[in-house]
Amino acid sequence: MKNLKKIPKFENDDEERDFWDNHDSTEYIDWSNSETAVFPNLKASTNSISIRLPSSLLARMKELANQKDIPYQSLMKVFLSERVEQELNMRKSV
Repeated sequence: MKNLKKIPKFENDDEERDFWDNHDSTEYIDWSNSETAVFPNLKASTNSISIRLPSSLLARMKELANQKDIPYQSLMKVFLSERVEQELNMRKSV
């Protein structure tokens, strides 16, 4: 077993996030004895919403989803997620 560095005390979550973003956890934690965590009762935190779409747009979305063999709601979530990330990344680069 190698000598591990001591994990510093953090003032807040942001400080801890910054630390782990810039440090290799293997220098602080012996992962060789780790176990996979299982959370069988964990439910995804989602919110149900109602949205009005033009019929033609919904039909095109369903057609795309059918071609990809996935539910159209799942495809919509993927598209929304990708676009939100794109927009946020564009703002960061400005």
